[in-house]
Amino acid sequence: MPRAGLSHDAVVRLAIEVVDAGGPSGFADLTLAKVAARAGVAAPSLYKHVGSLADLRREVAVIAVRELMTAGASASVGRAGADALQALANAWRAYALDHPGRYAATQVGPDPDDPAAAPLRDAAAESVQVVVAVLRGFGLPDDRLIDAVRAVRAGVHGFVTLELGGGFRMREDVDQSFAVLLEMLVAGVAALATPAALLHNDASGSHR
Repeated sequence: MPRAGLSHDAVVRLAIEVVDAGGPSGFADLTLAKVAARAGVAAPSLYKHVGSLADLRREVAVIAVRELMTAGASASVGRAGADALQALANAWRAYALDHPGRYAATQVGPDPDDPAAAPLRDAAAESVQVVVAVLRGFGLPDDRLIDAVRAVRAGVHGFVTLELGGGFRMREDVDQSFAVLLEMLVAGVAALATPAALLHNDASGSHR
């Protein structure tokens, strides 16, 4: 039966339901036909509310990126250094495990030249700033921040992707392995900050 009051926001909500129902591949498998079937209408009817599948995918991605950003910010607020980074990463992992389809949507890189991708670019930039704020607590110089952001993102994403794909089949505790990964990331970020700290100390000592 067709859903009453179908609107742009309703179509986006239905798309998220489709993504959630599809598990880790839910976002990749999102189609207008699946959304239309959930709405109980013919697929062409959706064009009254969304311009295209690409537009709908971007809207889902924006929502997912903002959700992930909020989860990370809420977990890390009031914390600093290793504590903040570990809280952020644990929040990312929890979101991915709870919403694997939406998590996949957060990995969409917005086209820098497409005006339609502006909302996704803005959401992605805000998300990066949450990570930057956490990493600044290590005393990283500005020219190493993006390196650290990418390394942290790659480490957590790689682990989570393997976990969601059933890649960890050995008996050892996966939570413990993730904790070890975070210890390694913390040590790596701290190492990036060490040269800056030494230079700062040398400069300070020269004025004594």
